Amino acid sequence: MTTLDNRPNTALLVIDVQNGIVGQAYERDAVVANVATLVDKARTAGVDVVWVQHSSEELARDSESWQLVPELKRNDAEALVHKTYADSFEDTDLEDVLAGLGIGRLFVSGAQTDECIRSTLHGAIVRGYDATLVGDAHTTEDLSPYGAPTPDKVIAHTNLYWENHSAPGRTAGTVTTAEVDFAAKP
Repeated sequence: MTTLDNRPNTALLVIDVQNGIVGQAYERDAVVANVATLVDKARTAGVDVVWVQHSSEELARDSESWQLVPELKRNDAEALVHKTYADSFEDTDLEDVLAGLGIGRLFVSGAQTDECIRSTLHGAIVRGYDATLVGDAHTTEDLSPYGAPTPDKVIAHTNLYWENHSAPGRTAGTVTTAEVDFAAKP
């Protein structure tokens, strides 16, 4: 249903599941396990997995904090997109990667819910993609000391509003890891 021409394929986006980003994240181990399950499901179904890694002053490229968590292993043949902004599309080659693979439908997982996940979901929808959030496969750190809601509420709210999100000619929605069926049509 994507508004992008000749983009019948689906991909799993794994956003910023890096040591320095999810190290103190809410329900880190459960979320990382769900992301690992999604990666396995995608590979089994022949669906592309696209990895996204953030870098900044705090996350210097090739540093230990920049590395993907040890529980997740990227295959060399799988695309890796480097980013410096919250939206994984902004000033990256993500659109070129997805276009080259004929992808118009995305399942989104990773971190952080209140920044990179939300920004990438909106970035995908406005660019014409169908974008489904995997509700139990994203997380964030506790920023409540700075006035944000607690992580459980940030995650629940993001799942709620994305479940009800819509755009002309595109689909959105929220599913659980167990519900993900990469073969199903939107």
